[in-house]
Amino acid sequence: MDGNGRWATMRGLPRSEGHRAGTEAARGVVTRCRELGIRHLTLYTFSKENWGRPADEVKFLFDLLVRFLTRELDTLLTQSIRFQVLGEMADLPLATRKVLAHVIAKTAHCTEMTLNLALNYSGREEILRACRNLVAQGVAPGDVTEERLAAALYTAGQPDPDLIIRTSGEMRLSGYLLWQSAYSEFAFPDTLWPDFTPAELDAVLADYQTRSRRFGLTGDQVAAGR
Repeated sequence: MDGNGRWATMRGLPRSEGHRAGTEAARGVVTRCRELGIRHLTLYTFSKENWGRPADEVKFLFDLLVRFLTRELDTLLTQSIRFQVLGEMADLPLATRKVLAHVIAKTAHCTEMTLNLALNYSGREEILRACRNLVAQGVAPGDVTEERLAAALYTAGQPDPDLIIRTSGEMRLSGYLLWQSAYSEFAFPDTLWPDFTPAELDAVLADYQTRSRRFGLTGDQVAAGR
């Protein structure tokens, strides 16, 4: 969800207003995905590198997250949306951890959609963490398979993303779901995140539907399999 700061700067507003507007865009996208029957949605909310931002901005982001989740919990329950976090929660502020744990527990029974927040997240760290866990379990090198490693990731039990969207025209992953994105499709709309509406999402999805996903096979093989 890229472009909050630039959105605010272009309007002569403090960066905090861009982040505030970004939460409204997030609400609209989550709602639209639920309407469309999309079963899994991950929002890249805060990377490990984001700790390097000004301390007051970081504090505002976590305070905003607490308010947002507290306000949206009833909506998540009503729409049967399960909430999960991808990332190291232990390093987050105490108030944030408490609210995250509360929302995770309250929505654990929800089945219609899973909403992940990638929070204090790094794709490289996620892979290292999975490898270390396998070593700690005494898994022999020859027994390390793709399936076993995937089961040790934050996204265990969830499908790999079909489509990754990065707003604001930036064309890089920034450590996002590095293992899981091996065969994902990508979209890089120029729209800044606060302006990314459900209609913008629909346009990206329409383009995605025109793509041919071959997963290393030929087009003829895919057609035959279908």
